[in-house]
Amino acid sequence: MNSGSRKSQIALAVMAALGAGTVAAIPTVAKAAGKTPGKYVAGDFHNHTTCSDGSISMQKLVRKASGSAASGEADGFGLDWFVQAGHGGNGNRNCTLTEDATLDTPVYPFTGQQPTTTWQGTAGPSGPVQPKGLAASGNMWRWQSIQEFQYPLIEYLNAYKNRPLFLGIESVVAGHEHSSMSVITGQIPAALDTATLPTAPLAIAGASRYAAIGNGTALAKWEYCFDRGDTDTSRGNVTVGTVFVAGGNNWDCSVPGSPNATDVSWNTTAQKLIPAGGTGTGIKGHNKTLEALKWMVANAPNESYYVPAHLERAGPFYPDGNQGFNIEHLRNFNNTAPRIAFGFETQPGHGASSNRGEYQVNRNNFGGGPVDTVGGTTYGGTGVYGAQIGGVWDALLGEGRNWWFFASSDWHNRGSFGPDDRRSTQDFYPGEYQRNYTMVRNGSDKLRPQSIVDGLRTGNNFASSGQLIDRLAFVACASYPGLAAKTNAAVEALAVTAATNNTDIDVAGCATMGEKLKVRPGAEIVVSVVVRDPAGANNSPYTFANPSLLQVGVNQPLNAPVLHHIDLIRGLVSGYRTPGAPDYSGEWPRNTNWLKADGTTADLSVVPAAAKNTTAATIKTFNGSGATPWTSVTSVVDGTAFLKMTYRIPAVSASQYVRLRGTNLQPSVPFETDADGNPLADVYTNANDTTRLRIPCTTVGTPPFAGCPTHLATATGATNPIVGQKAVSYDIAAWSDLWFYSNPIYVEIAGGQIVAGVN
Repeated sequence: MNSGSRKSQIALAVMAALGAGTVAAIPTVAKAAGKTPGKYVAGDFHNHTTCSDGSISMQKLVRKASGSAASGEADGFGLDWFVQAGHGGNGNRNCTLTEDATLDTPVYPFTGQQPTTTWQGTAGPSGPVQPKGLAASGNMWRWQSIQEFQYPLIEYLNAYKNRPLFLGIESVVAGHEHSSMSVITGQIPAALDTATLPTAPLAIAGASRYAAIGNGTALAKWEYCFDRGDTDTSRGNVTVGTVFVAGGNNWDCSVPGSPNATDVSWNTTAQKLIPAGGTGTGIKGHNKTLEALKWMVANAPNESYYVPAHLERAGPFYPDGNQGFNIEHLRNFNNTAPRIAFGFETQPGHGASSNRGEYQVNRNNFGGGPVDTVGGTTYGGTGVYGAQIGGVWDALLGEGRNWWFFASSDWHNRGSFGPDDRRSTQDFYPGEYQRNYTMVRNGSDKLRPQSIVDGLRTGNNFASSGQLIDRLAFVACASYPGLAAKTNAAVEALAVTAATNNTDIDVAGCATMGEKLKVRPGAEIVVSVVVRDPAGANNSPYTFANPSLLQVGVNQPLNAPVLHHIDLIRGLVSGYRTPGAPDYSGEWPRNTNWLKADGTTADLSVVPAAAKNTTAATIKTFNGSGATPWTSVTSVVDGTAFLKMTYRIPAVSASQYVRLRGTNLQPSVPFETDADGNPLADVYTNANDTTRLRIPCTTVGTPPFAGCPTHLATATGATNPIVGQKAVSYDIAAWSDLWFYSNPIYVEIAGGQIVAGVN
C-alpha cells in the first residue's frame, strides 16, 4: 500500500471513531529512521510556589529543581529541564521575592521581604503592586501574575542560569479537577540567546524588575479564558472594582467553528464561557474544557500540551460538579486534540503524604455520600488507571491511541518539616523522587521549550521513582523466518549502544517508545531492553535497611535500592471506540466495589468494558536469575554497568503493543506486592488510617537518618499485629517502594488493525 492510501486509511479510521462531522488532527511523531539526534533528559512539569499554594519562591524552587553541585547549588536535584506550573485562579503573594540573599541575582536581589508578602504589601523596585480587577481583596488574577511578573522572572532565570526553564499551569479544570498544561507561544525566544542581561532591577513602581524579550501572553490568555478558577470578567483589561479605566488585553475567547456567543454559557461581558452551577455543572464544564482544547488546536497546535493530573484523586466524574475523569473524558480530550491531549499524570506527586499521592478512601463527598479516590488509593505510588494491568491505560492503548504515562512531583511543602529538611511528611522536590525522562531531539541546539514539548508529545518517555533506573533503551525490531533475520544479539547490541549513549535507535525495521513498527503477518518481534540501575546512593537521606524488604530477609539500604525485576506487558489493539457506543464510556467501580475493606481489590470482571483491555498481560518477567536472566554489560562510554535482556515474540498475527514496568520489590513482599509481583494497595502504608499500617520499622540508629525516624506513624487498632510500633509511612513508605514505567511500542500488522494514533 502506498503512503498516500495508508494515510487516508488512518484518517478514515480516526474519523469513524470520532463520529460524523468531527474534524480531527492526525498526530504525527518521529518515524523510526531519519531522526534528529537527541538525548533522554529529566524534567518535571507540575509543582508550586507562593504564586499559588506552594511554600517557597520561584527562585528557590528553580534552584532546588535544576541546581546541582556542578552549578554551585549542591542542594539542587539536577533536572535537565523544568516547567514551573502552579494553579490557575488567583493569589495574593508576590512569589518573585526571595527568602534570603543566597538566592540573589543582579535583577532580583533579596529585599528583606519574604515571598509570602502580599502583592499590595510589596515595597521597593517592584511595588507597590495593584492587582487588576481584585483591588479590594488584594488577590491577583493568575493571568496577570503570569503576564507581568512570573514570565519575566522565568525568562530572566532561563538566561541568567542558562537552563531550559519555562512556565505552565496546573489548571483548575472546568467539569473535572486538575490538569498540567502550557501554551509556550512567545516564551523564551531565540533572541534571548544573545541578549545582554541588565545588571540592576527595573526601577518602575508596580512593574516586574526585568523587561522580558518574550512573553507569557498566550498562556495568560488561555488561563483567563478556560481555567475554572478564573472568574474574572475584565477581558484582561485594567479595572478598579468593575469600572473599566484603561486599555489592556481586550481578550476574546472565541474558538473558530464553535457556537461561542450563541452558547448558553457564554458571558458577553467576559467574552468567555462561564457555565452555571447546579444540575449539569460537570457536563457543561467538560464541554468548556473541550473548547479549551479546540482553542489550543486553532491557536497553538504545536506549542501546547494538556495532561490531566492525579486524575484518580477526586473520584469518578460527577455530572453535577467538578470532580474526576472517567475514561470517556480522556477519549474526548484525545479525539479533540490528539497532538495536545496525549497522556495522563497517573503517577502523582505528594509521595510522602499521609495518603500517598493524597489519594484516599472516602476522600470526596458528592452525589449524596462519601466517594473514594478512584481505586481508593495508589498502588506502588501509581493511580489505578495506570497501575492496573488491563485497566484504563491499557484500554486506551488497546485502541492504538497516542496516550502516554507521566509522573510529577506536585511540590508544595515538606509537611511537618521546613523546606530545607531532607525529611518529608508531604512532598518531594522536583527531581528528588520522581522524574520524567524524555527523548528531546534538539540536535546541536540547546534545550528549548519547543523541543521539550515535542519530546513529550512523541511518548518517547519513561518515568522512574527513587532513581530506580536512570537509563533505558526499549527496542522492538521485526524479524522474518526464512530471511536474513535480525538476531537477538543484533537487536540487543542496538539497545546497548543506545542506552550507553543515553539516546535511542535510528534503524529501519525497529521502533522504540511512542513509535509504531509496521510488519507483515507472521513476523517475529525481537524486544530488547537495556537499563542502568545507577550505582551508589540515590536521593534518599536514609541509610538504614528497607523495612519492607526486611520482611523477606533482604537487607538493602533505603538509599541504595536495587532493581529486582522488569515486566514486559503486552496488549492487543482493536481500534478506536465510537462515541456513544456502549464500550466508549464507563466509570471505574466505586468504593468497596473495587478496594475492599481488608485492602484487597476486585478483579477486572467488575470493570465496565469501556475501561479495560482484557488482552493485556505480563508475557515475560526479567530478573537476575531464572531460565533467561538478564546479563550485565559494562559501558564503553563511561564504565558503568548496564543490564541487558531480550525476548522474542513469535509469529505475530494481530496489531499489538508492548510496555515495561519494573520495581525494587520481589513478588510476595507482604503488604507491598502479590505473588505475581503486582503492586498492592498502598493503604497498608498510608498514615491517615493507622489501624491499617502493617509494616514495622524497627531499625535503631543515629537520628535522623541511620535508623527509623521519629516522625513515622504509630500503628493502632486492637487487632493490629504491630500495634504500638512505628510503621512504614510518609517518606519511608515512598523510598521503600519504587517503580518505573515505560511508554509503549506499537506493532501494526499489514492488513490488520491500524494503530491510528502513531505514525
